[in-house]
Amino acid sequence: MTKVILILLAGLVFEAVGVVNLSKGLRQAGGPGQSVIKFNGPGLLRLAKSVITNRNLLLGIACQTVYFGAMCYLLTQRDVSLVWPLSSLSFVFTGLTAKFVLREDVSALRWTGIVLVVLGAGIVTWSEKIKERDAARRAAVTEASP
Repeated sequence: MTKVILILLAGLVFEAVGVVNLSKGLRQAGGPGQSVIKFNGPGLLRLAKSVITNRNLLLGIACQTVYFGAMCYLLTQRDVSLVWPLSSLSFVFTGLTAKFVLREDVSALRWTGIVLVVLGAGIVTWSEKIKERDAARRAAVTEASP
């Protein structure tokens, strides 16, 4: 379980850094107060050019790719009902990264929501420990039976 948690935490750091860089890059590509994506030919071409020339967008895409790879690996190792709820811990990393890198004002109400997410992830992790303990007990009973 320790390996799973370490890979998850590393993946979540990449996810947070990726989201923040995507946000920075998209804001840079659109200019002040402009929407980046216009759903027409010239707008999509402009977005494509921005993606291949903007360092923040490229870094964001690369970080998101690492996160996606980590999640794919974790989903091969553990139940989706464990891995996916734990991925919600990304709210903590993203909130911190947005506050300290983008200098966003993250309100107390948002932090309260993040704390509730962390509590939920803790309950999910605890349920996995109970599941593992019950499986070990069943195995011990099976071995002890003639």
